[in-house]
Amino acid sequence: MKFIILKYAITAFIIVLVSEVAKRTDRLGAFLASLPFVTIMVMIWLYIEGQGDEKISNHAFYTFWYVIPTLPMFLAMPVLLKNGINFWWALTACVGITIICFILTSVIASKFGVTLIP
Repeated sequence: MKFIILKYAITAFIIVLVSEVAKRTDRLGAFLASLPFVTIMVMIWLYIEGQGDEKISNHAFYTFWYVIPTLPMFLAMPVLLKNGINFWWALTACVGITIICFILTSVIASKFGVTLIP
């Protein structure tokens, strides 16, 4: 139980740290947010918990494929906001874009033998 509380604390600390840095400097905040902190932490937690190399390898492999459809959102959000779209509508549109891109990525990945949707 203590270990899971430690995992929550470290994970929350990193998220709060990045959001606080982003308030002060856009570029550094974006740089820190773009680093794969969550993936790195998950791989560390999996390793510490004895999950084995195959589990960690699979996690890294599928993370790669799941990141691809999120990338267009980071281009769409500033365009939508700069064109006067309300934040919540822009965010909703970005979620829709991500879902569409995820479906397309899944179809394309399946052509290479990668199954993303169980």
